[in-house]
Amino acid sequence: MIETKNLSRKIGNFALEAVDLNIEEGEYFCVLGPTGSGKTILMETIAGIYKPDNGSIIINGKEISSQLPKERNISMVYQDFMLFPNMDVRKNIEFGLHYKGFKKSRITEMVENTAKMLGISHLLERRPLTLSGGEKQRTAIARAIITEPELLLLDEPLSSLDTGTKDRIGQELLRIHQLKKTTTIHVTHSFEEAFSLADRIAVMHDGKILQVGTAEEVFNRPNSRFIADFVGVENLFHGKAFIQDNLTEIYVNDLKIISSTLKSGDVSISIRPENILVSINPIESSARNSFSGVLTQATRMKSIVNVIINAGIPFRVVLTKRTYDDMELSIGREVYLTFSASAVHII
Repeated sequence: MIETKNLSRKIGNFALEAVDLNIEEGEYFCVLGPTGSGKTILMETIAGIYKPDNGSIIINGKEISSQLPKERNISMVYQDFMLFPNMDVRKNIEFGLHYKGFKKSRITEMVENTAKMLGISHLLERRPLTLSGGEKQRTAIARAIITEPELLLLDEPLSSLDTGTKDRIGQELLRIHQLKKTTTIHVTHSFEEAFSLADRIAVMHDGKILQVGTAEEVFNRPNSRFIADFVGVENLFHGKAFIQDNLTEIYVNDLKIISSTLKSGDVSISIRPENILVSINPIESSARNSFSGVLTQATRMKSIVNVIINAGIPFRVVLTKRTYDDMELSIGREVYLTFSASAVHII
């Protein structure tokens, strides 16, 4: 549906570098990255605010790089809402429709239907300054979707909201997407936000796309140490790898860890905490990795316990509170760790 090829744009000392993306029609696609990674510049280049120095932008088979923003049938929602303060909610929502030649009666009908969809019908006569953050964002979203854009761009739409409002607006975005099926690109620095909303994710850093995949692929199989750190992979180790009998042996300090991914040389490996099984007795299993260790730290959360087990290197493991209590675990207790070779991802 939308494709960027070798898309580049330099602004001051920052450069968007050869961005290649292919986003399917009706997809909810998140661009994830830290502040300053180039997410907003990418969005604004797609929207036509910036003209690319090189490369192309293709929507439904049509090259649009030379089109003016108003010719692209793209709507954009910013994190700071960008509402017109001198207009009430109704006039803010209907603003874009006046340029599309709709009759007044049709505009009124479309505004009322869109406001109802977003739960802001009672706010139509209010000015933006009287609205809460969530109400302002709902108004901005209504203004963006009412024109039936081919592409909806969301630039950090939840970042300025409190936690409760952020969760509610996030669910609203999903509901609207399910109803409208509008192809959506949502940029964010929050991997929790991206993982809860996106069909697929692109991770961006220093103006480059580093990895594209589903949330599970990016979270469980990051392709670089930067991504592993950024998405919160907690068991991240560096070692020396050797291929042996169609498996890889990685030596981290004096500990040998087996992976089903074949790679040799200096490598980094990651193991999700939830993929590690803990027992107070040795475990009989076909899993390739089994170690004894000592529980050195336990942090109770709402429904889980995060523990650190020293088996020569510190493994972080997630246990349910019931599991932790049933095993009568405590600091200093000897335990056993088991995880499969497929759980060891080589970066």
